[in-house]
Amino acid sequence: MINKQLIKKTMPGVFNFVKNQPQLFKLAKRVDERIQTREYAKLNANDKGYTAKDISYLLSRAKQAGLFDYAWYSAQQCRTFSCELEAFEDYLHKGKFSCVNPSPNFDTELYYKCNTDIYLQGEHALVHYLNHGQQEGRTSLPATQKWHPKAIQSTADGEATSLKIAMCFHVFYGEFIDYYCDALAKFPQSVDVFVSVASDELAKKATNDFEACAKVNNVTVKVVPNHGRNFGPMLVEFASELQSYDLFCHMHSKKSLYSGRAQTQWADYLGEYLLKDQHVIKQVLNHFNDNPKSGMYYPTSFWMMPDWVNHWLKNKPHAQKIAKEWGIELSDDFLSYPAGGMFWARPDALKQLLDKSYKYDDFPAEPLSNDGSELHALERMLGLLVEKNGFKQLYYYPKSGQLTFDNSFILAQYVNTQENLRHQLGAFDHISFDVFDTLVRRKYHAPDYAKLLLGKSLVKSKTVSDAHSFVKARNNAEFEVRKEKNFIGDVDIFETYQYLANQLGWTKEQAVQYAEQEFAYDLDMIVPKDEMVDLFNELIIGGKHVTVASDTYYTQDQVSLMLAKVGVSVGFELLVSSNLGKRKDNGTLWQHIKESLPAKQSFIHVGDNAVADAQIPGDFGLQNLHILNPLDKWHAGGFKNPFVGDSSLDEAQILKWGPLVSDFGRFPFLGE
Repeated sequence: MINKQLIKKTMPGVFNFVKNQPQLFKLAKRVDERIQTREYAKLNANDKGYTAKDISYLLSRAKQAGLFDYAWYSAQQCRTFSCELEAFEDYLHKGKFSCVNPSPNFDTELYYKCNTDIYLQGEHALVHYLNHGQQEGRTSLPATQKWHPKAIQSTADGEATSLKIAMCFHVFYGEFIDYYCDALAKFPQSVDVFVSVASDELAKKATNDFEACAKVNNVTVKVVPNHGRNFGPMLVEFASELQSYDLFCHMHSKKSLYSGRAQTQWADYLGEYLLKDQHVIKQVLNHFNDNPKSGMYYPTSFWMMPDWVNHWLKNKPHAQKIAKEWGIELSDDFLSYPAGGMFWARPDALKQLLDKSYKYDDFPAEPLSNDGSELHALERMLGLLVEKNGFKQLYYYPKSGQLTFDNSFILAQYVNTQENLRHQLGAFDHISFDVFDTLVRRKYHAPDYAKLLLGKSLVKSKTVSDAHSFVKARNNAEFEVRKEKNFIGDVDIFETYQYLANQLGWTKEQAVQYAEQEFAYDLDMIVPKDEMVDLFNELIIGGKHVTVASDTYYTQDQVSLMLAKVGVSVGFELLVSSNLGKRKDNGTLWQHIKESLPAKQSFIHVGDNAVADAQIPGDFGLQNLHILNPLDKWHAGGFKNPFVGDSSLDEAQILKWGPLVSDFGRFPFLGE
């Protein structure tokens, strides 16, 4: 407290006298707090989304209900506020878009997730609960924290750094120019600004507004085509110039347009912790100044994104060319990257990206899908490039107010228990399950191991000359059958082996025999995912409508045998792609399921494939629960993928590591 420190310094005798009188000291503290509050309110009178009367009333109600705790909030945010009012205003501001909590008794994130209509309406979680939610019986839960980062020491103290800084803004919506200018007016040091805009009108506004900003030294504005999203303009127009700076920040005007209104929370979240919150930004700049091997910074992934936001999804094939160019091997399916495409970076950490000439034609043209393009892949490659170049990625976790190098947040949403899962799925009328790595797992994990065993058997009988070559020929045969069908519908294992028979001169009888032999090898290695099978059967006994849906070349009878082996035999509907000619991964099976759902029947699907079992059904408006397959959980445990590259079908590796991976991934969540 400033006044207390002033008295202690200038009048130590008075201070010691008051300190030794408990009642007098308590009164002095109250007076000091009121003075601090009055001074804060006076200095920040025009920086509020609520009136002073509204804020005072909300604070009083929140404290009375035990939902705002000044000391607790300050400790959680790792910062010292000048007074209780400042702390409450900080939460009032951030609580609309961030996962920060006001007290141990209220979880902002869970309130939004349990009451998504409030989130979509853009209402403040705690304000809604105080004014309406409590009376309406809305779900409100105590604060929880699934993830506890390994924090690093940081400070917001000190003067401006000597770093030469550039701000690179891509602006499609004009109001973001005002947002950026307001933030830069409070920025701790001077910067140069590079802006790409969509029109001459926006160029004029950007030039005038940024030049009028006291913290801006130089302004460069370019009018650019609607091509390449935010990365195209940055690389085509500014890549060369950015390399002359110590540090640059890349941001773009972002809105999610759905539910009848613009959703700005994601943009507000990124803007807050990349540019606006000066307490955080000062820590970041100090850190970059003192740690030359830190190469990129951004906040942890936005908390209202799906659990699988840090997955490659459909983008890994689009990344292959650039990964080869940069010498990066793409192994794990989950990765840390600046989701939303906004970040701080040292140019040296992104040298291969920036040290190249670009044209707009180098980027895919509009319209682009929501996922699955070179630009979505590039966004995911940034963190890998930083690490390839010997730098670290730095993250900020708003819930605990800490900076960290710990990237395990990418799987933090997968912490769960069987009991929680039981309650979560029990709330639905109709539950659908995937098969492989959801209800069943393979003893040695590797899906192609049955094909390799068959290949070795055929080598012994001198039917083929090499087991690994057989596996490649068998997989290629499946692809060729799909190609002959113009990739419409699906194929079964017998069609694949008939194609192989035609290529290799086998009889029809041999084709059937070898197809059945491959299945027999695989069936022998099938074991249950015990907790999931138990839950599956409990749901059936409880009268739920249960479906099993699988994309597979095995026939419906073969899948039934696999399920029966693990204890799943009656009371469910089985949908197999090879039988129906409809697949999850192209959406046709989801369209079929959606059209067959009775009106008002609640539905959820459970599966391990982030695209086929989560992203695509979500596109059809179907609720889904993504779970970790064994290799994803293995990665989450901090272990390296033993099946990368040439090791993917190395029998010694499969026999050594396969059982460990499979057993480790039996329960498809973390924290059990």
